[in-house]
Amino acid sequence: MVLLGACAGWSLITAAAHDGRPEGMLLAVLAVAAGYAAGRVSGTLLPVAAPCAGAAAGLALAVTLPGLSPGPWYAAPLGHAGATAALLALAAGAACCAAWATAVPGLRLGLRVLACAVVTAGAVLGSAAGCAASLGVLLCSLVAGAARSRGVWLAVPAVAAGLVAGTVWAVAADALPGGLAGALGGRFTAHRTGLWRDALWLAGRNGGLGVGPGRFGDPGPEAPRTLLSEGKPHSALLQQAAEQGLVGVFLLAAVFCWVLYALWRIPRSTPIAVTAGAALTTLAALASVSNALSFTTVTAGAGLLAGWATARPWAGGAPGP
Repeated sequence: MVLLGACAGWSLITAAAHDGRPEGMLLAVLAVAAGYAAGRVSGTLLPVAAPCAGAAAGLALAVTLPGLSPGPWYAAPLGHAGATAALLALAAGAACCAAWATAVPGLRLGLRVLACAVVTAGAVLGSAAGCAASLGVLLCSLVAGAARSRGVWLAVPAVAAGLVAGTVWAVAADALPGGLAGALGGRFTAHRTGLWRDALWLAGRNGGLGVGPGRFGDPGPEAPRTLLSEGKPHSALLQQAAEQGLVGVFLLAAVFCWVLYALWRIPRSTPIAVTAGAALTTLAALASVSNALSFTTVTAGAGLLAGWATARPWAGGAPGP
């Protein structure tokens, strides 16, 4: 709560300094906090039913996402794709957490079938990223049954998410070797990499306070000529750097690290901690290359999953391995 409060406070400070619009950041913080609180309460009372219902809801929202887009769906296809993939990854994580939380073999099998349905939905929807992300979460959950040292299992996906964020930063700075840059050139459109370069340019000129929340797409004397008018750089890391400076980046990373630390310390079973960690680090990687965190459904879903995974069931139970 202290970190989330700091995120909200810093957005207000940077908004006051540059006449920014902090409402989007404040809404995201509120969604995460509300989702986490709801997840802790419902996960305590209904440790299996709550994440199961959340997985079904996430799947339904992913299917109907065009109606939930913050703008016309044809005007923001990159954000739509990122949010769809994020919701599918969170839904798969919730279904797998519910499966590990029950001791009934038949119910556990049914919940894993639900997770498989989420993966299939990604393929049917044409979301390659969503299909791959949810499949990765499902596979991590299945092998988590053999995990003993949860710290290592949580560190590996966290390092992978860090590598994705570092790669995005390097692409924006045009700092990759020629061969690697050529290999990644076909993965990201010129539109997207142009937005990343614009965000890094603004971050370099305003490293302290940024240009202000919500002001990335505003025309002005400090905006680069290549800046596109969409208003989002499609990278949570670069958006924070451009709009709220290095402190904003630090706070975003600190919230993510705290979630992993909480999963490492929880008395729940290791498979639940590893599954939730895999889903949330997948979300972090997706947020590095899209504007998935601009959707309230995604930020609230992340808070819910973290709450379900860290909740202590009312009936108690012996901690897992």
